[in-house]
Amino acid sequence: MKQKYERPTIKKMNTGLMNKFGTRTDFDPVEVIDGVPVKSLVADYGSPVFVLSEKQIRRNYQAAVRSFKTRYPKVQFAWSYKTNYLNAVCKIFHQEGSWAEVVSGFEYHKALGNGVAGNQIIFNGPDKKEADLIFAIENHSLIHIDHYDELYLLIEICKRINKTAKVAIRVNFDTGVYPTWDRFGFNYENGQAWTAINKIVAADHLELIGLHCHIGTFMLSTAAYSVAATKLCDLAIRCKTELQNPVQYLDLGGGFPSTNTLKGAYLPGVDTVPSVEDFADAITNTILNFGFATDELPLLILESGRVLIDDAGYLIGSVLANKRLSDGRRATIVDFGINILFTSNWYDHKISVAKEAGQYTEETVLFGPLCMNIDVVRESITLPLLERGDQVVVHKVGAYNMTQWMQFINMRPAVVLIDMQGKSHLIRKPETLAYLEMMEEVPDYLSN
Repeated sequence: MKQKYERPTIKKMNTGLMNKFGTRTDFDPVEVIDGVPVKSLVADYGSPVFVLSEKQIRRNYQAAVRSFKTRYPKVQFAWSYKTNYLNAVCKIFHQEGSWAEVVSGFEYHKALGNGVAGNQIIFNGPDKKEADLIFAIENHSLIHIDHYDELYLLIEICKRINKTAKVAIRVNFDTGVYPTWDRFGFNYENGQAWTAINKIVAADHLELIGLHCHIGTFMLSTAAYSVAATKLCDLAIRCKTELQNPVQYLDLGGGFPSTNTLKGAYLPGVDTVPSVEDFADAITNTILNFGFATDELPLLILESGRVLIDDAGYLIGSVLANKRLSDGRRATIVDFGINILFTSNWYDHKISVAKEAGQYTEETVLFGPLCMNIDVVRESITLPLLERGDQVVVHKVGAYNMTQWMQFINMRPAVVLIDMQGKSHLIRKPETLAYLEMMEEVPDYLSN
């Protein structure tokens, strides 16, 4: 059998220059972010402080849209709120033309508050409350059904309020990547998805208009998306030919990786992670070649989050102390830990010094300030010698850290946005004791 032609590609490698002593590591200091000095950011907003680049966010979004729209005629992105739901961030994506993808009632109301039209909100997730479903139906939002209990609840609600809901189902399947995300949605291989589709089409107040999948997170296989697109297309064709119910869109979810380096990886992420163009090729080629008539091609929806914002985020922190561990290793303690840098559990983040440093370097353990032995930002990193009060800059922290962070021992810091003109704006205030105690109540007998 003749093998399918694959065009050759050239990829830039970023591993540094090799010599007899190993790989050379560069220590170019990061003294400014988008033209704003690191020292002035710390002086104005404190340390630690998260910094987001509006310029990079818009650049990432426009590049991703271009990658898909140059390959497929009907494309719509929907910003993944769980990735970073600060209102200023969401508004940037919505200004660029993105819809909203939410997975809770809380996120749904944030999207409405950010000016997103109800019919441009995709409501995903397994925990949709009855009140949230009613609100979504009344606002003509796209409800992606996750399980049978939700399906039956929707049928009952729609009958009770005498309104029709626009729905899709989430489908899970074997894409060759393990473990499979089969806890979400209806399974393709065992026929559960097709059964759910039939129940929806037979219901009086449900309109099946789409099919959805989300096959995983930080996915490194483009082939898995081709498999997913193939199986969604198969369901879409069956919907039209067997049920006379053509679907309007296919939602391939998110999961595209950023170029962060996963813990334990041999090469840096910039050398191993597929590009958005690679994923666009796999998905769009599959749909275009499946057999849809040109005028019946479904809208392609993408719910990307991490790949659009990770490299637009920085965390500036300061050195608290240096010490020697019992085994002789050097340790540096910084003023941020895993409570606010959640992704340090997944990645070996690139960390730069914020000043010109000497040539002497040493392997270092980078600890956070928490009174917990697991508060390790980097288990091993080669750094120049740093002194108390020096700043470091952690790269590619824009995704999930500002939604999965937690107040523990230390309070959560400020978040700053640098706009297109290089001006900094406070978009989330640092927490205070008064803020933390707002929700507390002390019984009368303990008040005196």
